[in-house]
Formats: sequence, C-alpha cells, structure tokens
Amino acid sequence: MSSSASHRNTRPELGISGSLDVGVWPWRLASLAIAAIVAAPILIVFAAWLGPATETWPHLVNTVLPGLLRNTLVLILGVGSGVFLLGVGLAWLTTMCEFPGRRFFEWALMLPLAIPAYVLAFVVVGLFDYSGPVQGTMRDWFGSSSWFPSVRSEGGVILVMTLAFYPYVYMLARTAFMGQGRNVLDTGRVLGLSPWASFLRISLPMARPAIAAGIALALMETLADFGAVSIFNYDTFTTAIYKAWFGFFDLAAAAQLASLLLLFVAVALVVEKQMRGRARYEVTGKLVNEPRFHLIGWRAAGASLTAGIVMLVAFIIPVAKLAMWAWESALSDLDMRYFRFFFNTLFLGTLAAGLTAFAAVLLAYTYRLRPEHLTRAAIRFATLGYALPGSVLAVGIMLSFVWLDQQISNTALAVFDVKLTQVLTGSLLALLLAYVVRFMAVAYGPVDSAFERIKPSLLQAARSLGASNWQILWRVSIPMLRAGMFSAALLVFVEVMKEMPATLLLRPFGWDTLATRIFEMTAEGEWERAALPALTLVLAGLIPVVMLVRRSNSRWA
Repeated sequence: MSSSASHRNTRPELGISGSLDVGVWPWRLASLAIAAIVAAPILIVFAAWLGPATETWPHLVNTVLPGLLRNTLVLILGVGSGVFLLGVGLAWLTTMCEFPGRRFFEWALMLPLAIPAYVLAFVVVGLFDYSGPVQGTMRDWFGSSSWFPSVRSEGGVILVMTLAFYPYVYMLARTAFMGQGRNVLDTGRVLGLSPWASFLRISLPMARPAIAAGIALALMETLADFGAVSIFNYDTFTTAIYKAWFGFFDLAAAAQLASLLLLFVAVALVVEKQMRGRARYEVTGKLVNEPRFHLIGWRAAGASLTAGIVMLVAFIIPVAKLAMWAWESALSDLDMRYFRFFFNTLFLGTLAAGLTAFAAVLLAYTYRLRPEHLTRAAIRFATLGYALPGSVLAVGIMLSFVWLDQQISNTALAVFDVKLTQVLTGSLLALLLAYVVRFMAVAYGPVDSAFERIKPSLLQAARSLGASNWQILWRVSIPMLRAGMFSAALLVFVEVMKEMPATLLLRPFGWDTLATRIFEMTAEGEWERAALPALTLVLAGLIPVVMLVRRSNSRWA
C-alpha cells in the first residue's frame, strides 16, 4: 500500500541544483534512518536462522508446520476467490446497473470496513455456535436432533474474512469501473458483444490493476490476522507465532515462523505485481451523468436482494448484536477498568499518530528537496511496513530490543558496575515503534497528496528570499499541509486502535487496550463482555470509512 508510485515529478521542486547541497543531508539521513528502522525487523527475523537450533523448532516441523502451510494456502485461495467474486460483482452491479436501492448500496457496501475481522468473527461465532441463539432456537423448534453446520470450520473463517475484506476490492474496482464510462461498453456492443461479454472481455481486463491491488490488500490483511483465526481455532502462522512465544517461551522459534510468514507475504506481493504487469489504463469518462443498465423484474429484485443480504450479514446484524450485548453488559463492564482500557488505547493511538505523521512529513519533504533514486528507495522501504503482519514486526522488534538490552547491560556493568535488565524490552517504545513501522504507508499517502497540491513556485519563492529548508517546511509547507496531516494522523489513530497482534505481543505489563480486552474476553467465550470495547472500535472505524466514501463521491461528482 505504498504511495511511492504516485511520484510523478522527476526534478527537484525547491530549485536545488544538481550538485550535493549540504542543507539536504540531514533530511536525507532522516529518511534513510526511517527506512533502516523498517528494514531492521525484517533482517533480524531472517537472521534467526543463523542461530543455534532450538528444541521447539523440530517439534513444530514434525507436528505443526504441515498443517500451518496447508491452512495458510487454503485461507489465501478461499479469501482471494471470495473477495474477488463479491467485491467485483458488487462493484459492477452498483456502478453499471440501475436497481432499487442502488444509491444507498453504492456507499453502504463500504461500511463493513469499519468492523475489524476479529470483531465480526466473535459475533458470528456467538450467534451461530452450538450454544448460540440460532442453534438454540432451532433445537427448540425442531428438537435436539436438528442439524446445523459447524461455524468453527474452515468455511466459517473464510466466509468471515471474505465479508470483512471484500470492501478493499469493491472500493478499488468501483473506482476503476466508474472511470471507464459507458462508451467502452458501447464500443463492445457495436462489435456485437453482449453486456456480459463486454464485461468479461473489456471492462474486467481494464480494471485488472485496481482489482489486483484490492485483492493484495485483502490477502495482506488475511495473512496478518490473528484475532479472527484464533476465535475460530484455525491455526495459521500468526497463532503459531503467539504459541511459540508465549506457550513455549521460544522467541527464536517464533522468529523462524515469522520468516516463513514473510515469505507468504512476499509471494503475494509478487503475484499482485505480475497480475498488474505494466498495464496503464486511461480514464475514458465519468459515469455520473451517463445512463446505466436498467434492471427490471426479477433481475432488479435479485440485485437489491443480493446487495441487501451482504449489507445485512456483514454490517447491520453484527452492529445490532454488538449494541444489544453492550447494552446488557454495560452495567457491569462500564467501570474504571473500561475507561482505563479506553485511555490506554487513546494515548497509544494519539502518540503513534503524531509520530507517524511527523515521519511521513519528513519523508515527503525529503523527496521534494532531492527526488533521486536513493530517496525513492528509502521511501519504498519506509512504506513497506503495511505489508508486514503485526506479529512479524513484534518478533523482529523484540529480538532487536533484547540485543540492545544486552549491550546496554554489558556497558553499564563494565563502566558503572551497575546491572541493568529490560531497559527497552517490554517498554512503550517497542510498541510505538511497531505502530510507526506498520502504519507509515497509511500516513504517507495523505501527506504526499497534500504536498502535490502545493505549488512549487511558492517553495521556490521562499528559497529565493533566503529561507532555509527547515524554515520552508515550518513556515510555508506545514500550514498548507494541515488537512493532509490531520487525515494521516486520523487514519493511523484508527488503525492503532484496531491493531491486535503487535499490541498483544509487545504491550508493557498492565497496558491493556480495547483490542487486547476483546481478545481476553473472546478467548474465554465471554462474547457479551467483549461487545462494549468492540462497539467502540467499530464506531471509531466508521471515521475513515466515511472519509473514503466522501472522497469517492466527490471524485465523481
């Protein structure tokens, strides 16, 4: 999800000559340092293979690893196929067809993005498990011998993740279809193609880059997920990393598992790049004022019913059930502990959002000072963290901090004759670093877009008046970047609130958040007590979804 591809300018914007400028070096070093911070956990995770073999790893290889590989492959194939069919189908339906409720569904179908996958998972399990209300009602109506498929199954976890992640494909595919316009399809009709053939042979290939990007995002989230798969008792690499770390207390084995998970991520990124290829498609028109295919009769009813069922299952029922559970448990759970969880989440989210937005500004501004290959490479590395699962980052950062603690302890013992333990390990610094690395790409996109809207002539005028690079940034750029910086900070804040694996693995003792509270309660089957923090996260998650909807509507207005 890197925004580095949006760099279109190949010349320095501030009028710096081709020779090296001393004033640029601090900014370049800062961007390289940020890229190194992102790269370090990756290298350290792979370096775990250089250490001595542990007793845990042979046990994992013989008993767990084959199942992990199989489950991960099945999950990727199942969720990838599901989000493609659901996302592309709904995008085509709401973009090219006219049916009852289309204006509502075209933006409402993006709302499931506000529900974290692990929240949707425990709602589904709570409703449809053996002890849930659905099966209980069936036993009351049809007797104890009534049959119902097991919700804690492979199909169940694939269905939940498909419903949670299809909006990534829907959002990007819809934008691509809207950019094509009806004239592309009309060309196909002139050539004798039916609407279905025009879709398969013209529209779908033209939208391939956007669809591939959406599927890649969905698969990144699938590979990074920990909460949903743990609720379904479906073992993947993320659950195995957690068990190796906290079950066997073997950080080296956890790092080796994390390196294998990274290989899956790398393969997914390569496949996505190959699917996109070098394709570049031009926007041929806007569909806002163009006629759509008017569906009538059973086709119109089927379209409305399909979109309505998806909306009902993926958003309305989960939110309604969360609200009911939260209301039932509010008297017992709305206490000082809940407010402590909320304060911890708010504090971590605010601090991480500020740090990440500041680092994104440094990266974007360095590119404006000197848009060369080294700077571009640094930005690509710095924005790579979004593709890294939180569990992988947690392992890499923990290994880094363990090594640093050893060096600090040895130095303190040699120089001051003082023995120090866990100076950095188990601190908030480790958790904040994971957040900054993980969500740098989320912050960089809005900041880079805001920079694109600043006229280079303004910055060049400030330079001609003798302003330094820092003065240009602080007095000229920052005031004009406020909207972009606020959007970046807000998006990071919401992502930090929902992040579970990194928080669960790296949080200091006593620093429970809303996400970790949900994990603790769902691990014990206390669905009702997990509802209040989950509903809080859903309401917070609606903020970026509303921003995306407004941006999408304004683009095609």
